[in-house]
Amino acid sequence: MGLTTAVHRNKPLSKAGLLERMFTLAFSGLVYPQIWEDPVVDMEALRLQPEDHVVAIASGSCNVLSYLTADPARISAIDLNGAHIALGKLKLSALARMDRHDDFLRFFGEARSQANVALYDREIAPHLDATSRGYWEGRGLDGRRRIGMFARNVYRYGLLGRFIGAGHLLGRALGCDPRRMLEARDIAEQRVLFERHLAPVFDKAFVRWLIRQPASLYGLGIPPAQYKALAADGSDGIRGALRDRLERLACGFDLKTNYFARQAFGRGYEAGPDAALPPYLQRVNFEAVKARASRVSYHQNAVTAFLESQPAESCDAYVLLDAQDWMNDADLTALWRQITRTARPGARVIFRTAADERLLPGRVPAEILEQWRYDEVQSRALCARDRSSIYGGFHLYVLPGAAA
Repeated sequence: MGLTTAVHRNKPLSKAGLLERMFTLAFSGLVYPQIWEDPVVDMEALRLQPEDHVVAIASGSCNVLSYLTADPARISAIDLNGAHIALGKLKLSALARMDRHDDFLRFFGEARSQANVALYDREIAPHLDATSRGYWEGRGLDGRRRIGMFARNVYRYGLLGRFIGAGHLLGRALGCDPRRMLEARDIAEQRVLFERHLAPVFDKAFVRWLIRQPASLYGLGIPPAQYKALAADGSDGIRGALRDRLERLACGFDLKTNYFARQAFGRGYEAGPDAALPPYLQRVNFEAVKARASRVSYHQNAVTAFLESQPAESCDAYVLLDAQDWMNDADLTALWRQITRTARPGARVIFRTAADERLLPGRVPAEILEQWRYDEVQSRALCARDRSSIYGGFHLYVLPGAAA
């Protein structure tokens, strides 16, 4: 299933069809310099074991590489987006060539030094596969090589990075500056600053109008079908849903430990030895991630198509992000048929949904879904601990059998 198949559900010349095609155009380049699902929550749900084969949607690869800290046997990273594949392969090649955590952190954490480009040209590029090298050495709309993003803060680029930047510009124009959140010294001050500098933006007439346009949220990777689910998830429509998610991001967790909030409000990771970072970027994990990086393989494909090529009972953990929000019933059924065929006893599946909904019952045939156990208590507990704060639901399914 390609991206167009996943998203396009209406006739091309209909209003809904035009919105869907605008989304796939926006989604064709780099979207997520950083993935927006919490890998700590993922690993708690997956309980990865040394013999496990993990199948995961790659996105920005932060989570794929972070899973290596749990020491699984192999990770198959899948993505339809070629830019995401190129980003993941760049990280693997960098791990193979870098011996110092400081270099790796400067490149993928700080991501705003000309030394990164020089290191790429000298050490990484000669060992990168031709397709990925072609992407990073190709030129964007500004005429500059894409690898130069790592000299100018890569987290300000990609569809999500530009969306966050536009949000900052809009907020400041309306008298609501997101950067002020970083002044908070504790959670109590985070609440005060949210009410003073972020909450008022949702009362602005222009913002009320803007967020009623589905295309306004394409920068968050939200296609039209997911927009509808999000708008229905609460009593105040899309405005209430977005306000609630932003409030949770700003006030639900200590900003000193939440790198998602640092990205949203500061447009990058915090500097310093105690900075909040994804597990794969933390100094304590560098040697393990580097030593295990060869266990990751990248595949530009749909998850269903990839699983069709795998033997029966060959996978132990599946990470689907929020991709199922995009799927129709036939797509969901095809996916879960392959998951069930390839799953070993004890396998775990995790995914997120924009809205607080079960999603699968009534859409995937009962003879498939009834083979799995849905862990509602654990799902809700983990959703509450997900520091990214942007999803309405976290879901864990377990195939009964051998202990995970």
